[in-house]
Amino acid sequence: MAKAIFAAGCFWGVEATFRQLPGVISTRVGYTGGKTQDPNYKEVCTNTTGHAEAVEVTYDPAKLSYDKLLEVFWENHDPTQLNRQGPDWGTQYRSAIFFISPEQEAVAKASKEALGKSGRFSKPIVTQIVPEATFYEAEDYHQQYLEKKGLATCHIKA
Repeated sequence: MAKAIFAAGCFWGVEATFRQLPGVISTRVGYTGGKTQDPNYKEVCTNTTGHAEAVEVTYDPAKLSYDKLLEVFWENHDPTQLNRQGPDWGTQYRSAIFFISPEQEAVAKASKEALGKSGRFSKPIVTQIVPEATFYEAEDYHQQYLEKKGLATCHIKA
């Protein structure tokens, strides 16, 4: 099994999107990339902790490639919006890839560069590609939130 961590706005929709992929073993939503230890949702929403709402994806690389995860990541949010996705704004909603290995870093950077050159977006891609940081699991009520509520998505496609 392998892990990948992505931030692409509100973690509810991001998690639901990744959970649908064949080869995904599990997901969990949480907070990463900030300075506050063991933050909670209320603290992260103050926009002062530095954390992003993120999804940790555990997947089987024999069935699902990191490249495919990146493709889904890029397709399911607007990577040109700085610290926001749709009506949600703040650093916790930033676009970021938290790489776990040098291989993930290289693949993510190449993917971002190729997307930037593709002409798909008229504005520059602002997605951060940074080393993984401590991942703090979000409160239980956030885990698989959309499934629990019977909702299909809250996602903004790019």
